[in-house]
Amino acid sequence: MKAILIAAGMGRRLSPYTDDRPKCLVEVAGRPMILRQIDNLRAVGVTDFVVIRGYLADRLTAALAHEPGVRFIDNFDYPNNNILLSLLCAQDELDSDFFCSYGDIVYRPEVSLALSQSQHDISLVVDPFFAEVYEGRTEHPIAEAELADVDPQTQQVRRVGKKVVPLEQAAGEFIGLWKASAHAGRTLRALFQKRLAQLGLSSPYGRAQRLQVAYLTDLFNDLIAEKESLQLPIHSVAIAQPKSWREIDTVQDLERARVVVSW
Repeated sequence: MKAILIAAGMGRRLSPYTDDRPKCLVEVAGRPMILRQIDNLRAVGVTDFVVIRGYLADRLTAALAHEPGVRFIDNFDYPNNNILLSLLCAQDELDSDFFCSYGDIVYRPEVSLALSQSQHDISLVVDPFFAEVYEGRTEHPIAEAELADVDPQTQQVRRVGKKVVPLEQAAGEFIGLWKASAHAGRTLRALFQKRLAQLGLSSPYGRAQRLQVAYLTDLFNDLIAEKESLQLPIHSVAIAQPKSWREIDTVQDLERARVVVSW
């Protein structure tokens, strides 16, 4: 099984911790975020890790040099693009089943275990306890959360992303960890390529002012909107207990996570 870890970003809001290392190498409770992810994904059968690197790529290469099964793909344009284009740097890797994760999250082993057990083509991990995460989180307010609207009967995601789901309609927050089948990977790649041909990088896409800086959730919402023709629903996997994960986006997040994260 494969995992694609998106770890190209600069992490400006985590300075000074990111002045000399990529964001994913910042330590939480004594261990770099990306190594915590690798540990948890290995436990559910992942042996092939594709790391998308960008900022201070040589530091990331050196840090993971002795980790078995790790290989790298470069996002050379990381200062100018965003999560979606970073993932598509690895578009040739989407032909087989894969896990995928943002590089700046940590989560309990039970979270990746629950995701691994999903049988759907695309499954997103959603935290129904997200409001607790934002209590006192003044430097990254809840308005920046990638909230998910989920059908309570089918657990299908109806909409997901920043500022696309009203707070009162949110079933939870998409944490940045998901899983896809080979069929889903090929479908997502084809949909992106279709939009790129239609729009180019400079036209708006989803909530992004330009496709070049679009989020992954913009592609997810596009897929949901094309449900009649593509017939590929996105399902949610709900986190079972609070304090099971943290996003580390700011220095405040890091300080708070050090208190909470003891796993």
